[in-house]
Order: sequence, then structure tokens, then C-alpha cells
Amino acid sequence: MYFVYDIGGTFVKFALMENNGTVKMKDKFPTTAKSAEELVVQMVEKWRPYRTEVKGIAVSCPGVIDTEKGVIYQGGSLLFMHEKNLAEMLARECHVPVVLQNDAKSAALAELWLGVAKNVHSAAILTLGSGVGGGIIMDGKLQSGYHLMAGEVSFMETSFDTKKLRGTFFGRTGSAVELIKRIASTKNLPNKKDGEHVFELINQGDEEANVIFDAYIYELASQILNIQYLIDPEIIAIGGGISAQPVVVERLNEAVAEIKAANPYHAAQPKIVTCRFQNDANLYGALYNFFLQMDAQNKR
Repeated sequence: MYFVYDIGGTFVKFALMENNGTVKMKDKFPTTAKSAEELVVQMVEKWRPYRTEVKGIAVSCPGVIDTEKGVIYQGGSLLFMHEKNLAEMLARECHVPVVLQNDAKSAALAELWLGVAKNVHSAAILTLGSGVGGGIIMDGKLQSGYHLMAGEVSFMETSFDTKKLRGTFFGRTGSAVELIKRIASTKNLPNKKDGEHVFELINQGDEEANVIFDAYIYELASQILNIQYLIDPEIIAIGGGISAQPVVVERLNEAVAEIKAANPYHAAQPKIVTCRFQNDANLYGALYNFFLQMDAQNKR
């Protein structure tokens, strides 16, 4: 058995999983920690009841991750994790191998292992959440890049102010969370995070909701075309909670066709599909990453 964590800005998910991906137990706790040390204490507390069964620990977390050393840089929404060796901290307490991977890359690895990227030459995995997570698969392997930042599409700029020398990041314009908030605010919904209600409005043809949704979709479609030109993947897979809504990929394909029809110079032919895994993708990907890292170490 393996103990797997998915550290997020709101919750830390954890699961007891078998080596084939079967989930034997799954739960979560709020991300209340204010330091790396406090977070480790909370994580170890959840692991302890299963310690006699666990052969290794896999972690998905935000930030730029040195997977070989287990060090987190930046930390994403958890800035206190910057330059912390979380793998070493957990291994010291649990006495088993610990392997880390970036959250978006974990989502991509889930699709490579058991999802839509399993038997493809190449793929770009876009996870729509609070930002836009990215993972690039080429020749059946996850790409990390020289600076460990391959696939960090959230930092791509969608516009640029030449006077202020500042741009708008794709992580904001492509944020599913921001989309939900904008529509919920426009429609005066009591819960600004109520994605189900928002998509009910979209699917029912609400005009105000669909104006905002269409603008969001065109922004995504534009960046999908850019990604297609840059790395020419066999598929571009859309993940994250809202990917469970069929209208998302349906409208993306329509929007790409409309953009291409308006500009005959466009030659890209992106194949846009829905990820198999949604909210639990990081757990599966983190576990697969554990196996990959252990295998690589054994071959050295």
C-alpha cells in the first residue's frame, strides 16, 4: 500500500492506494497550516493509523518541484513551502521513501498512466481550477524542462501593457474559479462558488451567463491554438472540476473552429478531449510519479 497526498490551497486530500491505483481509503482536511513544520505534523497524523501497511509516500503539491531532491520552490498558494524539502521532512518522520511532484504535472501523469494520454504520442494536459495547470507529454514521457517549469501555462501572458510593462496571465483569464465568480456575481447568486448553479444557467441558455462563458471559452481556445502551434501535441486534454460539464469541451471545439474560419491562415488542428480524471487526478498522478522515481533510482 501507498499513502498519497494532494496538497491544495483549501484542502489536503489523502488516500491509501494500491499499486494498480485502487483507492482503499480517501479523505481530506482543511489546509490551515501556517508553516511547513505544522503541515508535516498534520500529514503525519493522517498517515500514522496506516503506517504498518505503507511502503511509500507520494505527494502532489503546488509550486516548482525538484522531484529528485524533494524540494519545493515558490510554493504556489502555500508560499511558506518555498525552499522546503518536504520529502526529507516526511521521510524523517515516517521512515519510508517519499516522492514529490507538482500538482498540474501530477494531473498529467494520471492521464498518462490510466487516462486519455495512455496510448498517445504526445499530449498537453490543461487543468482548469483556481489557475490553469499544465503538463506536457512527449514520446510517452512527462516533460519537466531545464528549469523544471515546462507546462507552467498559468504564466503565459494573454495581453501586455507596454507602458506599465505588465501583462495579464492566462492563469487568471483561464481560471475556472474566476469564471464561476463572475457569473455568480452577475446573476446575484448567494454562493459565489456555486459551480453547479452556474452551469445550470449556462446549459439553460441564460443570456448573461453565456456572454461571460463564451468570452472565457474564446480565451481558452486562443491559447489552445497557441499551444498546438508550439508543441503540436496529438491531443489537448481538459481537466479540472468543470471538465465534467460536456458543454466546456463542446464549446471549445466550436470556438476553435470559429477562430479558424475567421482567419484562413490558421493551420493548426487541435484535438480537444476531456480528461478521464477530474478532482482526484493529482492522487493518481502522484502515485504514478512515485513508481517512476523509484524505478529511475533503482536503475542508477
